[in-house]
Amino acid sequence: MTKLIVICGATATGKSGLALALAMRLGSVILSADSRQVYREFDIGTAKPTVAEQKLVRHYLIDICDPTDTMTVADYQQQTQALINSPSSPPLLVGGTGLYIRSIVQGMKIPRVAPQIELRSQMESLGQSQLYAMLQQVDPVAVQKIHPNDSVRTLRALEVYYVTGHPISEQQGENPPNYPILQIGLDCDVDKLGARIQQRTEEMIAAGLVAEVKYLCQKYGADLSLLNTLGYQEIKQYLAGDISLDEAKELTILHTRQFAKRQRTWFRAYPKIEWFDADEPDLLEKVWHRINEFISCTSL
Repeated sequence: MTKLIVICGATATGKSGLALALAMRLGSVILSADSRQVYREFDIGTAKPTVAEQKLVRHYLIDICDPTDTMTVADYQQQTQALINSPSSPPLLVGGTGLYIRSIVQGMKIPRVAPQIELRSQMESLGQSQLYAMLQQVDPVAVQKIHPNDSVRTLRALEVYYVTGHPISEQQGENPPNYPILQIGLDCDVDKLGARIQQRTEEMIAAGLVAEVKYLCQKYGADLSLLNTLGYQEIKQYLAGDISLDEAKELTILHTRQFAKRQRTWFRAYPKIEWFDADEPDLLEKVWHRINEFISCTSL
């Protein structure tokens, strides 16, 4: 029987280290649930598993896209679902991208419509007020869930409608998988999490984050959208001479703490996640015991 183990939680809670130890015990594989680790060359700033770690345990869904490409949630879902059905031992779905995890454990129905650049350009010229009015006419159900100022979701809903001829609300919903899923969440005290974030930021800089950002800016241009994400944007400001390296570090820590707060709020909304204290000295053994219970129970 297919089974799945999820290790989730906010950034810097130790998900990757725990998952590595568990996967080695299980003889299993790790499926990344990180929306930036899918991109090649974005390594240090995304806390991507090292080459040595990837040799210890087989990792999937890492380095599968060029930075100039776009990995949609639908693309991620399709590739991940195919991988879940293949390993003999329960794979570990590991990461902090809530939407990626939700797409798998809740079986989100996602309209498989690629971004339509020309269509979007034409619609954007109309302005958000007119676009929202158009959406009210073609999809009154979807509009109830979209704020009048939410241009991204308004544009996407219209894009799906004009490409498929059907409202996006008719193409959404959930179709949960029929296999057992154990969801493990890691969390810790806010102050301790802040200390973890500070330490990891300093480690990234020591590991060569500045050189990584400089290389990526030179290769792809400073306006690459991925370079406007957490950790990269702040170092890019330093390289441009706008702030000092210490200021870039402090901004990265601040923005990461804000991001972690949003992640905690997201994951806490899902009651099926079983929470463990990331700072427990016997965390590995406690989680290992719970996993053995899960495997034994679902094998009956």
